[in-house]
Amino acid sequence: MRDQLVISVRGLCNRFGDQVVHEDLDLDVKRGEILGVVGGSGSGKSVLLRSIVGLQAPHSGEIRLLGEEQRGLNERERARLKHRVGVLFQQGALFSSLTVLENVALPLMEHAKLPRREAEDLATVKLALTGLPAHAGALAPTELSGGMIKRAALARALALDPDLLFLDEPTAGLDPISAAAFDQLLITLRNAFNLTVFLVTHDLDTLYTSCDRVAVLSQKKVLVADSLDVVAATKDDWIQDYFHGPRGRAAAQAADHAGGHTG
Repeated sequence: MRDQLVISVRGLCNRFGDQVVHEDLDLDVKRGEILGVVGGSGSGKSVLLRSIVGLQAPHSGEIRLLGEEQRGLNERERARLKHRVGVLFQQGALFSSLTVLENVALPLMEHAKLPRREAEDLATVKLALTGLPAHAGALAPTELSGGMIKRAALARALALDPDLLFLDEPTAGLDPISAAAFDQLLITLRNAFNLTVFLVTHDLDTLYTSCDRVAVLSQKKVLVADSLDVVAATKDDWIQDYFHGPRGRAAAQAADHAGGHTG
């Protein structure tokens, strides 16, 4: 089962006017793995995520998600597929007018059609799963710390029990202790619920701690997608600077000291 593909991208092209972001991009993601996606500024990491989850129509190419080709789906089939996917956006994207509990309960009421009481009971469970204290549900998003916002957004992404989780820079802006705690939480949730995780990040510690494989976006396509050791040894200027610069060496040493990364 671990070799089963849950994401298959072939010949993807994304353009904005004359600007070509992706050209003939291929990528596979296997069931149960945490794939880290990295690349330089402007390499189109978030654009790729948005294309795969169906928030942005690509110029051309094929995207198969959980075995289904997105372009061939009708509106009902597309909605059913979206319920199997959870997304955590970079800034959390919580509704400021709702409490944390209401934010997590909302997809359960809208998509699963649960009554409010039942939805809020389930939302309480999701918040607990992500390690938030019991009182956090009654707070407004503006009352949360950065780490708590990420956990609340993760609880909402998990609300509908997705098979596939997309995370866009989940540790950005967090202090090192909160970021490390989030990395460990992600591993725990993946192992407990057999999640497949597509993780856009620039955080080297996250790559070494959490990811089974890493995909590098460069030159408008996936330059390499493999284990960290293979990726870090790839002869490319950006990869060498990224993985073997001071921060890359520090992250690798920290991972070795902690017993190695998940891959």
